[in-house]
Amino acid sequence: MRQSVFTVLLFCTCGSLLSCSNNQTKEEKTTETQPVALVPQSKLDSVGTSLLMTSVGNYYELKDALVATDAAKSDVAAQKLIASIADLHGKVKDSSLSLQLDTINLESKALIAETNDPKTDKKRVHFEKVSNAMFTLLRAADLKNAGIYRQHCPMAFNDKGAYWLSNETEIKNPYFGKKMLECGEVTDSLK
Repeated sequence: MRQSVFTVLLFCTCGSLLSCSNNQTKEEKTTETQPVALVPQSKLDSVGTSLLMTSVGNYYELKDALVATDAAKSDVAAQKLIASIADLHGKVKDSSLSLQLDTINLESKALIAETNDPKTDKKRVHFEKVSNAMFTLLRAADLKNAGIYRQHCPMAFNDKGAYWLSNETEIKNPYFGKKMLECGEVTDSLK
């Protein structure tokens, strides 16, 4: 009887040790296979790339305000975008990049100037131009590792269609807001 109790205890102890050992291995494997965070890179230096990504973040804030059809928030976000574009403009020497920065600046100011537009319809016209210039800017800067998705709604502007940028693949349409939130598709990316 003593021998069988001893055998059972030994078996349970060994099983527990093996179980702990297996759990540790699983944790180690989980740690090893976690994705490495990619750092955005461009043909700009590190400061320029950082300023570029700040501008992209401000662009997303503007897009999200238009998704929510919030004119006041879109004006605040456009002001932030203008400020970050000005900072970036001081760092950029390339004329093709400067041209896109100028377009983003002018169209963002025009968006803000649409003060009698509570439904943001006129603001969205300027946002389309900001979006196209931003994508051209990011391509010209050879931005990589940024997780930026170019999305398209074929029904925007009376079926003319329009593009915007997002940091996710899920469609949140800034041209229709809640009316047609999921109308669109991913057409390109800067990963």
